[in-house]
Amino acid sequence: MLIIPVKDGEAIDRALKKYKRKFDKTGVVRALRSRQQFIKPSVTSRQAKLKAAHKQRNLSRDEQA
Repeated sequence: MLIIPVKDGEAIDRALKKYKRKFDKTGVVRALRSRQQFIKPSVTSRQAKLKAAHKQRNLSRDEQA
């Protein structure tokens, strides 16, 4: 449960903004979306390797330029 301390005289919009920021940091929505469909561990590791290779290519391009 998220607790947002609201000071006296503080606008409700500001408190809502704080709540939304805290909620995003918890990663609840991201976790729910990832659980909607099962992805095999081999697929996730393959995706991670491809992502790392892509990052390396981009870094090497930046160094050459």
